[in-house]
Amino acid sequence: MLLAALVAVSARVAGVAGRLEKTGLLAELLRQLEPAEIDVAIAFLSGSTRQGRVGIGHAAIAAGADVPAASSPTLTLLEVDRVFATVAAISGQGSARARSQALRALFGQATADEQEFLRRLLYGELRQGALEGVLVDAVARAANVPAARVRRAAMMAGDLGPVANAALVDGDAALDAFVVQLMRPVQPMLAESEESVGAAMARAGDASLEYKIDGARIQVHKAGDEVRVYSRALRDLTPTLPEIVGIARRLPVRDTILDGEAIALKPDGRPEPFQVTMRRFGQLTPFFFDVLYADAAPLIDEPQERRIEVLERIGAGFSVPRIIRPTVEDAEAFAREAAARGHEGIMAKSLTAPYAAGRRGAAWLKVKQARTLDLVVLAAEWGHGRRRGWLSNLHLGARDPERNGFVMLGKTFKGLTDQMLAWQTEHLLALEIGRDAFTVHVRPELVVEIAFNEIQDSPVYPGGVALRFARVKRYRTDKMAADADTIAAVRAMK
Repeated sequence: MLLAALVAVSARVAGVAGRLEKTGLLAELLRQLEPAEIDVAIAFLSGSTRQGRVGIGHAAIAAGADVPAASSPTLTLLEVDRVFATVAAISGQGSARARSQALRALFGQATADEQEFLRRLLYGELRQGALEGVLVDAVARAANVPAARVRRAAMMAGDLGPVANAALVDGDAALDAFVVQLMRPVQPMLAESEESVGAAMARAGDASLEYKIDGARIQVHKAGDEVRVYSRALRDLTPTLPEIVGIARRLPVRDTILDGEAIALKPDGRPEPFQVTMRRFGQLTPFFFDVLYADAAPLIDEPQERRIEVLERIGAGFSVPRIIRPTVEDAEAFAREAAARGHEGIMAKSLTAPYAAGRRGAAWLKVKQARTLDLVVLAAEWGHGRRRGWLSNLHLGARDPERNGFVMLGKTFKGLTDQMLAWQTEHLLALEIGRDAFTVHVRPELVVEIAFNEIQDSPVYPGGVALRFARVKRYRTDKMAADADTIAAVRAMK
């Protein structure tokens, strides 16, 4: 299939609002694919490549902007996939230049529409409305199999690509092969957010509460002495986590699949900042909060309460702290205890719910102890994809009274609605003092309230600190730049 055909459908999908119409457009495209093209198409429609990150940075992608577009489409899906595979394999001295040259050569074969699609794909900003749930429905329709069957198989496989291939090529019966299996990671269950402990308790109903550990998500598979540790993205991390492997081998269970977090702890048992955890792989402590398989028995369809019972039996002191069926008063006290011990919040989990791998829903609810700062916008970058034409990524600064200026703390484009994007573009352009190809620099006058999870050390920014998970809450038009938080106040919150 020509890349142009997929690009055209992607544009049409982005232009319609109805889920059924999106599903129909995607299903019709999927029916036209050759078996070898299915995995590639699913990846592209999901907004990624089969190779994941291919080692091409922002500068290399931007450098391809001046490549003249081809007059007519000739690129096929498989040709593009082969280029990405080649680029991902380039390493060693001169690799950045070699990747850039390969990318420019690819762009030279692409039409203007294809160039834009590839650029957004590599930036990770291909927002076309083809979320995985819609793609699952499209695969089911194209293959004429129940959507629930495709969805469950994708959860078990950890990837929709091979499931789509099986369904489209061999039909419904081929999906039976996708079951919980040791050494094949399962898509992790995800949580929705709630504003308060009381609201989370009300939604979860018959529930357990546990600390929300701000570490690195891990999925541990054990078969006798063989242990594999996978990341949230299902990458094999086993060589980097020898301590986790050692702990897993000592657990009182022969075969198991455990879900949890790995975190670096201070001597007093409080968590280190997240960036310390990420730097110290191999020196971490696991906190397991779920079990998907134990002693030849799949547990994924068992209720949470049953899985907790099994986990408490085999967790050997590495289970996350939790309470079962607390009153609202006990739940509030538990949340305060989690915060006092340095954790980012609590999780409320329905005791009757199965493990819904790969899905985000009300069965798991997270309540974070988010903090806010009033910061000043120093600059903004032009958006890509559906944000093209709007100023999107904000450069955030704290006030520095000693130097009569502002200190940059990071960037964010999260939390912005279309209305906010339009509003900030108009107002920031009115404050413009200069620009380059990507960024508009502005007078430091506009104050924005930023929510964040953590302040961490940063060698990148001049203030030596940066915000983690920064997102826009609202613009504070009632405040002047002189009312913004200072860099000293930010450091004091660390």
